[in-house]
Amino acid sequence: MTSPTWQELGRRLTEALHLAVAPVAIAFGAEAPAALPAFDAPMSEPAPDGRRGRVPASCVFWIHGADHNFSTLPADHGNCSVGRYTHGLASLEDVAGNDDVAALLESGWVSPEAVGTIPAVSVRPGAISYGPLGDLAPGIEPDVVLLRVNGRQLMVLSDALAELTIQGKPQCHIVALAERGTPAASVGCALSRSRTGMRPEEMTCALPAARLAEAVEAIEQTAAVDSGVARYAASDARRF
Repeated sequence: MTSPTWQELGRRLTEALHLAVAPVAIAFGAEAPAALPAFDAPMSEPAPDGRRGRVPASCVFWIHGADHNFSTLPADHGNCSVGRYTHGLASLEDVAGNDDVAALLESGWVSPEAVGTIPAVSVRPGAISYGPLGDLAPGIEPDVVLLRVNGRQLMVLSDALAELTIQGKPQCHIVALAERGTPAASVGCALSRSRTGMRPEEMTCALPAARLAEAVEAIEQTAAVDSGVARYAASDARRF
């Protein structure tokens, strides 16, 4: 049997979960693929501590990646120290002295002890590529597939994927968990929600791309069962 294409898996995911936003493929590589255009927003003016990037944080690339294919370089991610670390672009020592890290620690948003437990991508990439899974550029092999979901969709994912772990802040570390092989969802974080403009009811889920085909099959089966139960409940409710 022929393995499903990334495009087919993207379509099936969207249909099974009734996603409002396209699944985003994320690929970590040694260099930017020649087939992809570079993300070309202007580089920001440097912050007092030297931070600068093409977007406020790495999670903002998820938003653009739902619309079109592009590649990014490490410098493009330079404004958010948290995102640089979770995406494997910097060590904790590299970012420890930055103003944004100091602000998060001083506010009590995160403790120094918790910082040391945040996972990061297992490799230090020379480029990170993004694109809608259902319209992925030829030759791109994703490592992670990111979904933007609501409560009902997360219900289906939780039932379908026994290994799914539900995480909190920072939201971006679910990409690192998925890159390492663990499907993970996040209720979001104030830092990311402010920068991405995600709706209050939206959450995220990151799936390991290497196991996506089996995950999609489980999601489709669970969604079909839930739809059947919902139809029964709606019919039964007519008695009231």
